[in-house]
Amino acid sequence: MPTHPAATPAAHHTVHVNVHKQARAALFGFIVTFLLARMFVFLIMSHQMPNLYFFANGVHVHHLNYGIFLLSVVAGYSVFRRPVGLAAELTALAYGVAMALTFDEFGMWLHLGGSYWQRTSIDAVIVITAVLGLCAYLRTLEKFERHHLWASILLLLAMIGFGWVVYTAGSRLGELFGPKLEELEASSSP
Repeated sequence: MPTHPAATPAAHHTVHVNVHKQARAALFGFIVTFLLARMFVFLIMSHQMPNLYFFANGVHVHHLNYGIFLLSVVAGYSVFRRPVGLAAELTALAYGVAMALTFDEFGMWLHLGGSYWQRTSIDAVIVITAVLGLCAYLRTLEKFERHHLWASILLLLAMIGFGWVVYTAGSRLGELFGPKLEELEASSSP
């Protein structure tokens, strides 16, 4: 009786390689989109480039809405088409783009409004980047050995320390630059 190709060790390894490759595509799309979104918003708010914001009946449609719609399309496509190969990699890239557009404004949808420059959005982006990074580069569990456990514990402690530094430094930077950023935001919207 023939076995299913996914049950063979070589196919199992290929699946894991593809998952890691797709996670790297999602991570790439996420980071690049987040950086571009922040750059464009800052350039628009500082009047260094034209206002490209979309308005519907005088209401600014934030890019988190584009991200939500794109997440819906990516999820539907993933569930109903189950892409493989290049299509799966492009789907993962689109997923990263959609996540960045959505979570760049996480503070706005968490608090149902407020300033674009909320600290919560940056914290969410850091967490999403860390999770995607772990998915992209974490070894498979079959190869997880004792020295990996100690490396994982050290990585966790480093991440906790990094989180504390980002939180405390970010709070201080928010106090210093927050009012100016909010002033830019107010002056750029009609």
